[in-house]
Amino acid sequence: MPDETFRVAEVDTSVAGAAMVDVVVVGGGPVGMLLAAELALQGTPPVVLERLPTPSGESKAGTLHARTAQTLNRRGLLDAVGRSSYGSVRFHFSGMFELDLGTVAGEGPTLVGSPQARAEQIFADRATELGAEIRRGHEVAGLAQDADRVTLTVHGPAGPYELTARYVVGTDGARSAVRRLAGIPFTGTKAGVAALMGEVRLLDPLPGGWHRTSRGWLMIWGGYGHSRIGTYDFRGPHPDREAPVTMEELRSTAEHIAGRPIRMAEPRTLTRYGDAALQAETYRLGRVLVAGDAAHVHFPWGGQGLNTGLEDAANLGWKLAAHVRGWAPDGLLDSYHDERYPVAARVLWNVRAQTALADPDPRIDPLRELFADLMGLDQVNDYLGSMISGTGTAYDVGHPGAGRLVPDLELTTAGGVVTLVELLRAGRPLFLGDRDDLLDVVARWAHRVDTVEVSCEPILVRPDGYAAWSAPGDASTLRTALYRWFGEPDQVTAN
Repeated sequence: MPDETFRVAEVDTSVAGAAMVDVVVVGGGPVGMLLAAELALQGTPPVVLERLPTPSGESKAGTLHARTAQTLNRRGLLDAVGRSSYGSVRFHFSGMFELDLGTVAGEGPTLVGSPQARAEQIFADRATELGAEIRRGHEVAGLAQDADRVTLTVHGPAGPYELTARYVVGTDGARSAVRRLAGIPFTGTKAGVAALMGEVRLLDPLPGGWHRTSRGWLMIWGGYGHSRIGTYDFRGPHPDREAPVTMEELRSTAEHIAGRPIRMAEPRTLTRYGDAALQAETYRLGRVLVAGDAAHVHFPWGGQGLNTGLEDAANLGWKLAAHVRGWAPDGLLDSYHDERYPVAARVLWNVRAQTALADPDPRIDPLRELFADLMGLDQVNDYLGSMISGTGTAYDVGHPGAGRLVPDLELTTAGGVVTLVELLRAGRPLFLGDRDDLLDVVARWAHRVDTVEVSCEPILVRPDGYAAWSAPGDASTLRTALYRWFGEPDQVTAN
């Protein structure tokens, strides 16, 4: 990378101070704000740099799936982010609304209707409350790292300055400046579908819903007055991905797909995108990490992108804080990539499959009809539903039977009844059980792992709610898990 990338004339370090901070999160969307809240909960409040001077208020995503809802519930954020739906909920795979997500949701809501802008604000409020500093109107223009630090060149409202951090996390979207400046490759398949989205006033009533024709897809939310319109044009990608979208372009594309005139007026929030499926080849390069759309982008089938990014934040927060605070065992921060990369790769895989099934060519119709029939089978429903909702996520934690999110439990303790969800609000690891040999082992980590003596199958729970160890297992395997995830038992002070 040319040295010129990092040169800024007359850098004014007095704008933000020249002292090194622990963590800088670049990008103040929902993923960045949730990560900031997670870091702050662990005693490592970051600085968040967001290039927009004020929140945009736009909500390109609005669906939180069951696994995300469960994760947010473990932090006490679920009720604030939106409206929850429980039980049977019809959902789609490639526009075929044949799935019942209620059968795989497990505890809590099946879906949460949460406009992206609302979730972002809730997470930002929590992060600020816990001590994070949010700087709006600050854009990263340069990045250099060595063995000890990352130096950012930032353009702020009062001028350019340098900011030095021990770690930097890019949550700054598909065109991530952090990923690009750090030199992390972003690879995958190029776009072949041109998509448009926007809000317009429809001057004639149109049937709402998802409409597949032999020329593409037309999605209508509303149907009269101000409505959201989406188009998927399979004739090829956008000639110019950066060109502004006009109402005429949206109208003509919608008319082409529908095969009829569509009168519209008063356009707003018009955007274009494609079906490129790209992923960062590594989620960590030295002291630079990426999460959310900076780590993975894909077509929005199933609303999986935001959910995958929020789960990235929940996985990364406690691990990065452990490194900053000095107790992380070897490999803990690398386990972020090891665990989250395969999850996003699987999302990209199922999204590419959905795009292939969505092809408007009439020759695909029999395949869609067959696939819809298969989705009526319980095993197929549960397989696809757990994939879309994230409830099928499991990590290789090195212990048989562990690695999945621990379901909420009602625990009867000496102090009364408490739930696992309530215990995880503090973001600390937990050991549950009453076997004396296991209690003796975990007592050596008492400064880092909370123990709840209850009569249940013993289990060791990570701060993100996933099981690090569980029965069957003995004191030796528990000790191994404690070392693997929570470091040396006598290492109390930060470095």
